[in-house]
Amino acid sequence: MAKTASQAKRPNLDSVTTINQDGSRFFLHPSDARGRFVVARRFVAILLIVIYAGLPWVHINGQPAVFLDLFSRRFHLFGITFAAQEMWLAFFFITGLAFLLFFTTALFGRLWCGWACPQTVFLEHVYRRVERWIEGDAPARRQLDAAALSGNKVFKRILKHGVFILFSGAIAHLFLAYFVSIPQLYAWMTSSPREQFGAFSFMAVSTGILYFNFAWFREQLCIVICPYGRLQSALIDEHTVNVAYDERRGEPRGKPGTEGAGDCIDCNRCVQVCPTGIDIRQGLQLECVACTACIDACDEIMDKVKRPRGLIRYASEEALEGKPTRFLRTRTVVYGLFMLAGVAVMLFSFSRVQPFEATVSRMTGQPYFVTDDVIRNQFQIRLVNKRNEPAAFRVYLEGAPAGMQLAGWGADAMQLAPFEERTRPLILVQPREDYTGRARLEIVVESGDGDRSLRRRAEFVGPDPRVFQ
Repeated sequence: MAKTASQAKRPNLDSVTTINQDGSRFFLHPSDARGRFVVARRFVAILLIVIYAGLPWVHINGQPAVFLDLFSRRFHLFGITFAAQEMWLAFFFITGLAFLLFFTTALFGRLWCGWACPQTVFLEHVYRRVERWIEGDAPARRQLDAAALSGNKVFKRILKHGVFILFSGAIAHLFLAYFVSIPQLYAWMTSSPREQFGAFSFMAVSTGILYFNFAWFREQLCIVICPYGRLQSALIDEHTVNVAYDERRGEPRGKPGTEGAGDCIDCNRCVQVCPTGIDIRQGLQLECVACTACIDACDEIMDKVKRPRGLIRYASEEALEGKPTRFLRTRTVVYGLFMLAGVAVMLFSFSRVQPFEATVSRMTGQPYFVTDDVIRNQFQIRLVNKRNEPAAFRVYLEGAPAGMQLAGWGADAMQLAPFEERTRPLILVQPREDYTGRARLEIVVESGDGDRSLRRRAEFVGPDPRVFQ
């Protein structure tokens, strides 16, 4: 018979705890844990939420600290503006993050999952806090699940899910602010949904997905969808520090005073507080997100029975067997080197980013034109001012053959407004008497203050010079 949420269910290694034998969902109601890790994780979670909520409001160089402006195809990251053509730099950023994750996992297991993953941060420190505040502790929530429909139950459920929807909407709106900015988001929020139907639909769908995830799907995202738990077996080894149960010290289990029993009194407190419903005493498992709730729960019990803390603790397999843990080993060195290489290339690439962008391309059609006096090549130049202030640009030639000049540009600099993009013809002419054949040259675009310049190679083409002889 399928179990309900009000009945006990003992975890096993044959199937996940959240699935009943008939395939139905078993809803978990983790108990509250108290201790130093809970406090530390809550502090980290609050800090991450503040950062997430605050970045769209903080301005650096006139733009939000993180603003992925898809409409203008410009991306502002902590004062640096990238054009769409520079998004290849994201490869190095993502690669560096990936190897940072690999490196951290090889050293400390699923530290990311338990401490910084948005799923864990919002579920454990926002949605479950709301649930506990409205419906009570774990036994009270299980009783409410099993209770018959009543006014009190309906009121609590409506209140809880109403708050869930509000939080889901707030998270979704803040996410959209990273792409449209706070002022634009506010303008859309205060206008009719019919005027911004696309944005309204996006917000409605995003809010619904977040609500579904945090109100119902919950730990299933970590167990069923997220691939990280399955990757950990390839990233960790016997020297990786994980949340672990000291079997040598804890077994055999027995109540206090039982002769020959280990330190584990089989109170199942570690199971009751687990957000994915596993028994850490059965070893490291895919469902474990290293949230450390079992460490605090076990330490609290050890204090009560006057036994040393650390029956469940951060430890490697080697440490549990009384051997030293080696942090410097092949996989950590390799992951670390790849991470440093990615960071180094990323920083170097970012340092080469200019406050403006210039591209030069030959116009379509005939490659050159010949008149009675000159040979003419036609290009076009596209300039993008990535600053939040007006800028002037000067264009000139370097390495050009004798007599060649830019037609129609003169000595005056071209003025561009903040974040303006302009495309303009670029005509190169050379007197026929000076023409000696194809020539390679550089078109230089220099900022008005002369501190930055970009060079673009070009080739001047024309007929065989012998036709003029």
